Order: sequence, then C-alpha cells, then structure tokens
Amino acid sequence: MKTLYIECNMGAAGDMLLASLAELTGDVKACEDKLNSLGIPDVTYEFEKSVKCGIEGTHAHVAVHGVEEDEHMHEHHHEEHHHEHTHEEHAHTHEHEHHDHDHHHEHEHEHEEHHHHHTHMSDIENIINGLNVSDKVKADALAVYGLIAEAESKAHGKPVTDIHFHEVGTMDAVADIVGVCYLLEQIGAGKIVVSPLATGFGSVRCAHGILPVPAPATASIIEGIPTYSGNIEGELLTPTGAALLKHFADSFGTRPVMAIEKTGYGMGKKDFAKANMLRTFIGEADNESDKVVEMKFNVDDMTGEEIGYATSVLMDNGALDVFTTSVYMKKNRPGILFTVLVKLEDKEKFAKLIFENTTTIGIRYNEMERFKLKRREEKVMTKYGEVSVKVSEGFGVTRTKPEFEDIKGIADKE
Repeated sequence: MKTLYIECNMGAAGDMLLASLAELTGDVKACEDKLNSLGIPDVTYEFEKSVKCGIEGTHAHVAVHGVEEDEHMHEHHHEEHHHEHTHEEHAHTHEHEHHDHDHHHEHEHEHEEHHHHHTHMSDIENIINGLNVSDKVKADALAVYGLIAEAESKAHGKPVTDIHFHEVGTMDAVADIVGVCYLLEQIGAGKIVVSPLATGFGSVRCAHGILPVPAPATASIIEGIPTYSGNIEGELLTPTGAALLKHFADSFGTRPVMAIEKTGYGMGKKDFAKANMLRTFIGEADNESDKVVEMKFNVDDMTGEEIGYATSVLMDNGALDVFTTSVYMKKNRPGILFTVLVKLEDKEKFAKLIFENTTTIGIRYNEMERFKLKRREEKVMTKYGEVSVKVSEGFGVTRTKPEFEDIKGIADKE
C-alpha cells in the first residue's frame, strides 16, 4: 500500500508541511505554479531552497497582498486575530487627532481598517467553496478549518459563529490548508501515519499577553493524539499544523516497515539547535499490519464432540483462527483452553457465539496488532496438471506452497 509517513520531531506548521509535500511531488516549481492557479484571493505561493544544520530542504513563502507574515505568527489567529475593536473606537481615536495631520491620519486610518478587517467562518466557507479544486479538497479544507474554529471557540468561550478572524492571517492559513489538502490529493497515499507531535515548551507572546506553550487553541486540537514537549523551548506546533495532522492521520506512531521512494524536507524560518524541519516519506508498505482481538476461555465440562462442533461454528462464522490447549484447572481438573482470534469489529458477535455454543461463563480478551505477509494465489501448470499455489511475501521473505487439495487430487489419480 502506498504509505505517507510524516515525521514531526520539530513540531509542525502549515507552511513546513506544505513545503515538505511539494518536495515529494518531484517538481517543486510545477507545484508552485499549480498552487498559484487555485484562485485563492490575493495569495501567492513561492518555494525556495533553505538549509538547516547543513540539511537542504524547501521553505514555503505565502504572501497576502504581497506581504508575508512572520513564521508561525500568522497561525496565532486564535489569540492575535480575535479583535474586538468597534467602529466607535476608531471614531473616538479619530476625533483626538490634530486637524493639521488630517491627510496623514486618513492614510493611517485606511491602513488600520484594512488591517483589522474581520472574517467570519461563513466567509471562509465561501472562499474555499469558490476555489478551483476538487470537492474532496474543499471538504477536507473546510473540515480542517472547522477544527481550528472549534478550538478558538473553546479558547475564547464564544460560539463558532461569533469568532472573527483577521483578514491577512486568515488568508495565510487558508492558503496553507488548501495547499496541503491539494498536494495530499495529488500524492494519493492509501495510508497516512504521523509521528507523535513535538509541541515545544515555555511561553509565547501574543496580542493578549504571554501564553503557555502549547497555546490554548493548539492544546484543544491535540486532545486525544500523542504529543510531547521535547527539549526545544518555544512554540513548535501551530494550530494549523495540528489541525491538518489530526484530520488526515490514519494512525500515530513510529515509521512503519516500508520501501521509501522519496523523502521531503519542509523547513521553518527560525533556527534552533536542532534542524527546524518537518520530514515526510512516501513509499510502499508491503507488509500488512492490523488489529485483532484474542478471546480466551476455559471449559472442563464439554465432550470432545461438543468442542469440535463449537470450533466449527466459530470458524464458519468468520473467526480468523480457533485452537485449543489442554490445561489443568481448579482442583487439578483437566480442561480445555479455547483461543479465538477475530477481527476487532467482530468482538461482540463472537462473544455471543461463544456463550451460545460453549459452557463457559466468562471470556477474557485482548486487543493486539499483528504482522502479516501479503498473500495471493497463483495457478501453476505442472506435468501432472494445473496446481494452485499460495504465495506469501513481506519482510524480505517469499514463500510458496501448493494447495493441499490439488496435490491430494493428483496423488489420488496416480
């Protein structure tokens, strides 16, 4: 399966993820041109080479009205961009200016009104729905922004409909989010695995004062996913980065066994003792891993015929495996330990079947992961006729085994 692994040892921001994914496409310039054709109002993308701790990667510049905000600061719209200025406040300030500075003040006032233009979630929805992207990209982008809006709502104690976003910061975040959603669609990974997220530690200064790291909105977004502070002081994980990863990750953990085809390096602007980068890997994960449930129970009052029947019922209903072990139970009575392996989603179904077809009054179970070799069946022509062969591959191993019934059929004819 085509698998994307996202390594976040230095946290994640929207621009770092965008740049790293652009490298995975194999043509960063073509990627830049395509992103600039998506139709995001007043936004331009530019990718440039960047070096951190001797490692070369790509940095993504996103400009709104030709202005690029300081890295990460644009993603503090949960704190900085929730302004409560009113037209009356602007008017009050205007009345206290000297008349001989009218022209200068008019210019400043126009700039300030533009700088403090507010955007609602409904405006963002209209922007995203009007872009030259697929319906899937639109749905993903809206879902990611929804996570951010909900987190800001929680942080401010206000309904999502009352949350205002600063215009420039909003368009910058929309550009990162839509760009990442678009590139992920182009890459087309069947599975996305993300490392635990480094958040950094300490505090960050914003318009409302000094806040702890992770900031309140980020802390809300990362609830339920694995994170750690790490040893870098400062904010490493932004709300946009956290929301993108939370939305797209199929799982969190270490890099799976995979044949890596390409690696992408997305660089941040700031310099730390460690390389400030987000790394992505794309490749084929030939080896399958999935979750199963192991169900166990003991019986000491079933006959051999009853045990055989119960085993058949469980296998016929889709159990992955059923086997029995001779054990000694309480008072040294000989008994049978049943072990039943089932799919995670079938746990309750098999609990019912076990109680119906055995004498046990209790079942123990554990959820666990397993590694599997990929299996397929091939037909092979031999001098004795056609034979079905089972082929199992993975972890550098290939095994072939003829189907027993086919061999038995040939032997019976000879």
